[in-house]
Amino acid sequence: MGEIVAAFATSHAPGMTGLPQLADSRQRENVYRAFGELRRRLEAARPDVIVGISNDHMTNFFLNNMPAFCIGIADVYPGPPPEFEPITGVKMRRFPGHVELGRAILREAFESGFDPAFSGELVFDDNFAGPLHFLTPEKEIPLVLILINAAEPPLPSLQRCYQFGAVLRRAIEKQTAAQRVALLGTGGISHWVGTPEMGQINTAFDQKILDLVSQGKGEEIARLSDEEVTAAGNGAYEIRNWLAVMGAIPGVKFEVLAYEPVHPWITGIGVAAALL
Repeated sequence: MGEIVAAFATSHAPGMTGLPQLADSRQRENVYRAFGELRRRLEAARPDVIVGISNDHMTNFFLNNMPAFCIGIADVYPGPPPEFEPITGVKMRRFPGHVELGRAILREAFESGFDPAFSGELVFDDNFAGPLHFLTPEKEIPLVLILINAAEPPLPSLQRCYQFGAVLRRAIEKQTAAQRVALLGTGGISHWVGTPEMGQINTAFDQKILDLVSQGKGEEIARLSDEEVTAAGNGAYEIRNWLAVMGAIPGVKFEVLAYEPVHPWITGIGVAAALL
């Protein structure tokens, strides 16, 4: 049986690595310190594999094919693509895929009433480029990437994403190919992309989310209305990725290691670790 040995929820703004000099130095160092602590905890947990949960930025999918959930079963995950290097400041790396765990999650999803897409070829962009740059700068830990549509409505509901976390947990516990599994959900918190509001940050929404995360109240986040989330920007749709992580460890509280509303990075940056 596998077990979840670490679980993290972070933002993935490309400016964190691509435009560090634009941020206030105090904010930047607080964010970097928090990611450094995540790295320390990840190394202490000694995972065999990281299950990364995020959303695609039109890198793998477009309007002609936009799955609600896509489970990676690739033997390698390259990223970010060369065109993302100028905005992320991160060069392409190639992480080995953990095909057996990916297929175990896929099987469990179908057996649980989910109908996800799956892919043997996925590229990650800024959704994981920054977080993995901080967490695994010297080692390519095997990955399973899972993409949730947070880009183009209709989107899977918050509740559905939280329920998907239970699928992850069952799959991890049933399979034997990976004994020690870390979860990494990236995205959010408040931000707007490609709209007149771009650059604004809804700190009240961010604090509400982080308060609930710290209390392990994923179900309460999942009950937020579309209007409440939209008030924090189209980038706030990405809290779905955090919910999938929380759904895998229901009731577990998180330690919020940093929150900074970094306007030059156009994002309310949050970094949190589950207290497993």
